[in-house]
Amino acid sequence: MAHDAEMIAGPPSAESMARSAADERMRLHRERRRKGLRCLTIELRETEIEALIRRGFLQAEMRNDANAVSEALYSHLDQTLGSL
Repeated sequence: MAHDAEMIAGPPSAESMARSAADERMRLHRERRRKGLRCLTIELRETEIEALIRRGFLQAEMRNDANAVSEALYSHLDQTLGSL
């Protein structure tokens, strides 16, 4: 019978979902800190994105793809600063 009660329970409340999302953010934050990483938001100029394209880190057609630009910037930093 207890098993049946679990199956008919409704979806999690907004409060428990928010708590879970917050827990996940904190878990990821702590994991990044253990790895010596920091999460930052930065602004890039169009000219900086163009430079990534000219230097071969980014394909021109991917200039509006935020993930592709991030990866290109990571590659540039790795090449310039080295993978520490």
